[in-house]
Amino acid sequence: MRQAHIEAASQEFKSLAESGVRIEGNVFSPLLFVKGAAGISSQTPLLLEAEGKALRAAFGTLGWAPEDECVLCASGEAGTDAQALPLNPELFREALEAIDPEAVVLLDQAAVDAMQAAYGEELASIEDFTVAMLEVGSVAHVMGRRVLALQGFAQSLSNPQQKQAMWARMKKLPHVGEPY
Repeated sequence: MRQAHIEAASQEFKSLAESGVRIEGNVFSPLLFVKGAAGISSQTPLLLEAEGKALRAAFGTLGWAPEDECVLCASGEAGTDAQALPLNPELFREALEAIDPEAVVLLDQAAVDAMQAAYGEELASIEDFTVAMLEVGSVAHVMGRRVLALQGFAQSLSNPQQKQAMWARMKKLPHVGEPY
């Protein structure tokens, strides 16, 4: 039974990859980072070294296991001007539902845009407008999962004040299960 589940999941993720969806890391992770790929080649990891290290350290402090990391690219194919185009909302939603994380962290504006396009109806039902719009630092509850909008995480790493602001936002998303 377990092997059949793993094989089905493997087929689903293979199909998503063939459709142009880029996913890195542990797809069975309860924590999902979403990031656009502007300026990132398909050969470069979505999370740059310093960015990945900082995210793992911060969320590890909050009770998330260091290996509990998956990254979903909010962008699809490169456009004619070499800018990454947004991922089709249906594909984005299919990928996010296949991963089925407990929590989603939106690392940049492309990630916020993808979440809004794919889950617009669910976000529209949230009464607090700033949360529904996925404003920076807000935590929305969308289909049973918590969604934190960080935006600009990579850029904040070079500024101590911005890093402190990011840390304050990340503390809104502690692990709610057993610590690893």
